[in-house]
Amino acid sequence: MRETLHIIGGGMAGSEAAWQAAEAGVPVVLHEMRPTVGTFAHRTGSLAEMVCSNSFRSDDDERNAVGLLHWEMGAANGLIMATARAHRLPAGGALAVDRDPFAEAVTAKIKAHPLISVEYGEITELPKDGHWIIATGPLTSGALAESIRAETGAESLAFFDAIAPIVYADSIDMSVAWLQSRYDKGETEEERTAYINCPMDKPQYEAFIDALLAAEKTEFHEGETAGYFDGCLPIEVMAERGRETLRHGPMKPVGLTNSHKPQEKAYAVVQLRRDNQLGTLYNIVGFQTKMKYGAQTAVFKMIPGLQDASFARLGGIHRNTFINSPRLLDDQMRLKSRPNIRFAGQITGVEGYVESAAMGLLAGRMAAAEIKGEILPPPPADTAMGALITHITGGAEAKTFQPMNVNFGLFPPIDAKGGRRGRKDRYKAYTDRAKQAFTEWLS
Repeated sequence: MRETLHIIGGGMAGSEAAWQAAEAGVPVVLHEMRPTVGTFAHRTGSLAEMVCSNSFRSDDDERNAVGLLHWEMGAANGLIMATARAHRLPAGGALAVDRDPFAEAVTAKIKAHPLISVEYGEITELPKDGHWIIATGPLTSGALAESIRAETGAESLAFFDAIAPIVYADSIDMSVAWLQSRYDKGETEEERTAYINCPMDKPQYEAFIDALLAAEKTEFHEGETAGYFDGCLPIEVMAERGRETLRHGPMKPVGLTNSHKPQEKAYAVVQLRRDNQLGTLYNIVGFQTKMKYGAQTAVFKMIPGLQDASFARLGGIHRNTFINSPRLLDDQMRLKSRPNIRFAGQITGVEGYVESAAMGLLAGRMAAAEIKGEILPPPPADTAMGALITHITGGAEAKTFQPMNVNFGLFPPIDAKGGRRGRKDRYKAYTDRAKQAFTEWLS
C-alpha cells in the first residue's frame, strides 16, 4: 500500500492537487476546515468555491498567457478546467462559470474518486511527518498562519483582496442599459451579448467619481498596511490615482455602442457580467470595493441603469496572506526547512483562480511522483506552468516578491528571427513554443 498524501485546503489548488495525485494512483486525504470553520468570504462548504469573480479570464490559448494556461491544464487532465468548461456561461472571449453548480460538481467528483477521502476540520499546525501539501489559499486560518511564521522565521507577506458586488438582473433598467460584449466578441449571439452595459456621460462620471472618493471606507486594523495587488484594486483606490483612471480601466467605453442611442458615444461604461446560468445575477466587472455597505448602495445606484438595483451581495475586503516562495521553496515546491511539506496555490504568491489551480496541479503530480519513488521535473520555463513555478521558486526577487498573474513577461524571450514581430505574432509564437514544450513534458 502506497503512502498517503495529505492536502490542507479544498479550494482550487487543493482540489486540483488531490485529483492529480489520485489519478496517478496515490491515496489522498483532503482536509477542509469549512463548513466547520467559516471565513469572511465563503458562503458554502463546497470545494473550489469561487469567492470573488466567477471568471477564469481569457480563454484565448493562441495569444493570451492565461488562455495558454487553460490549454495546459486541459492537456494535463485538469479537474478544475474540465469542470469549468462543463459549467461555462456566455462571456465573450472569457471563460466564466455558473459558480455554485461548478463548485458542487468539483465536490462531487472529488468525493466520488475511490482514492480520495475528505475530512472536515481545522488543522492548526504544520505537520511533522508524512507527505503534505498546504493549499490553504488567501484566507489561511490564523492558527496555521502562525505555525507557518514560526517555521519560516519571518512574517508572511500580506495584501488586501476586495470583492465586487452582485446585482439581481431584474432590478437593472434595460431601457438605459444594453447587452453587448466589447467589440461584439464571441462566436454566438449569446456570447456577443454576454455583458450588460451602463453608460455615463461626462457630468454623470464626474459626479460618480466625487461620490466614490467621498464615500465612507472600511478602515484597517492598527498595524496593518494596505498593500494591494494591482490586479484586484478596490475601485476607490483606482479613483484616487487620478480622475480618469477608471475611464481607462474597468469603465473604458471603447468597443461598445449604446443600442438605445447608437449616435451618442458614452464617456464611460460600467459593465456587468452574468454570474449564474439562469441569468438572474450579474456581477459588476472590476468593481471590487472597500466601501462600507451603506455607501456602496448609494454610490452604485448613481450608475445609470442601476438606480433601482437590488444587491444579492455587496462588496467587501479581506486579508490575503502568502509566503515568500523564492526564499522558502525549492523547485519541487517543497519547504526547504521541511521537505515533506509542499505549498500550492495562492499562498505561494500566484494570483488568480487559474494560476492557483495550476500550481495545485503541479504540486499534486510532484508529490505523487515522490511517493512512487520518482522525481518529476518542473515543466520547461517557456510553458505557462513552467514560467509560474520558475517565478515563484527563484525567478522573482525575494526582497520585493509580490503576487503575480501569469503573463508573457515571465517567459524566456522569443528569438525574433527575420526582424521584429508584431505583438500578436509574438504572442502566437510564445503559445506555439509553449504547447510543444508542454506536450513533450507531459510525455
